[in-house]
Amino acid sequence: MHTPTRARYRLFAPFALLTSAALLLTACGSGDESSTTGAARVAAASDKIPITDVVSAIHKDPAAAALLPPGTKNLTVGVAVGNTPPGVSYLDDNKTLTGQDVDFTEAVAHVLGLEVKVEQAGFEAILPALDSGKYDFGASNFGVTDERRKTIDFVTYINDGQGFAVRKDSKLGKVTDLAQLCGLNIATSAGTTFEATLEENKHVCTDAGKKPYAVQTYAEQGAIWSSIQQGRSDVVMSTINGLRYAVAHQPGVKFLNEFHRLDVGFASKKGTKLAPAFQAAVDELITDGTYEKILKKWGTTDSAITKSQISPPELKG
Repeated sequence: MHTPTRARYRLFAPFALLTSAALLLTACGSGDESSTTGAARVAAASDKIPITDVVSAIHKDPAAAALLPPGTKNLTVGVAVGNTPPGVSYLDDNKTLTGQDVDFTEAVAHVLGLEVKVEQAGFEAILPALDSGKYDFGASNFGVTDERRKTIDFVTYINDGQGFAVRKDSKLGKVTDLAQLCGLNIATSAGTTFEATLEENKHVCTDAGKKPYAVQTYAEQGAIWSSIQQGRSDVVMSTINGLRYAVAHQPGVKFLNEFHRLDVGFASKKGTKLAPAFQAAVDELITDGTYEKILKKWGTTDSAITKSQISPPELKG
């Protein structure tokens, strides 16, 4: 979903505070920074990123922490930076990470009494790096799919999924079948479930004797929105929550519809011993009310879950 131009490291201690000011949206693109700047500034100009502290008051839960493998005190998480909020972004100091996944990561660290080192990486690079042990877990809106479950364990913390957005002058209606996109240019993020879904279903157009749609992949959200605004792409396929936030903070685009819901979870190497502790931590956040505060902060209350699960089957339909 986003390839970084640099790596940064931060520690989320159990008592850490995330503070800062205005939003600098660097959204998703081809890696050409000149193409992303305009869209990012348009999005940033109309609002500021929420900076409410919803995690620093969380206390360690001994029962949940006891589920960690013995001696576990420090973990490394891979995050993909450069996504439109509620995804992971930098604040205007260009140093402080923020976003829904950041809040959930820090909240779980508080509950479990952990220090977490955050390492920036390209979205498509995080899951493969879990097996090598480079990261203990990943937190970048990873949707739970049956294909991913073959090599990755997930601990769910929200429900999001796939959706579409277009320019306001688009004649495209609600997309219920990918055959409706035949002949169009579809902008999406590289290495995501969106790219996989589109590539796997290109045949629906050729099967119907129609011109296939073209899949245009970008590494940063800013380039995606530039492509739409400038008419190089006809439609965006991305996260439901990310699209809703983006269209609310920039002119000339509209959210089209939800297409497919997916559970989202912390991703770890298959067979990880961390999963029970992370599941207990998410459930504790739901119970103590922190979970609701995080969702309200990011405007994603429609994506709430009632209980965390470990690697549930992919949602169908």
